[in-house]
Amino acid sequence: MAETQRRPVPRNDDGELDTALAFLTFARESVLIKTEGLSDEQLRRVLVDTGTNLLGLVQHLTVAERYWFGHHLADVEPPQDWDYGMSVPVSRGTEEVLEGYRAASRRSDELIRDLGDPTALAVRPVDGKRVTLRWVLAHMTSETVRHAGHADILREQLDGTTGR
Repeated sequence: MAETQRRPVPRNDDGELDTALAFLTFARESVLIKTEGLSDEQLRRVLVDTGTNLLGLVQHLTVAERYWFGHHLADVEPPQDWDYGMSVPVSRGTEEVLEGYRAASRRSDELIRDLGDPTALAVRPVDGKRVTLRWVLAHMTSETVRHAGHADILREQLDGTTGR
């Protein structure tokens, strides 16, 4: 089967922060590309018993961006009941969800660049310990990559499209 969405991984190796951001950006784009060309119904279609769907993955990652970078790292997102669920209400349009993710990612990048130092400590502790920007970047990159893999599988199930 042809990999119609294949893209090369980043070749950036200019420094710790730039390299980490390049790979996080690549993972984010890999998730978003899986939504391209699909109908609203396809994006919301549940294909696995857990209820996971493409639009739900994007919504989940939006919350994760805001929680880890905005809430823990920079304390610009107020405490709230963070909903990591995969169910997107019909009242939330597809473009609203996708643009929400793009906006959350841009804001995260701003916060990361403002800190600028991978050893900078998060404002809010995680399990009682203040972790570094390096840790938050590694965590969010692994989280995003994991869900990009889920998106790969869901997209292939929907219409046979493969690649990263």
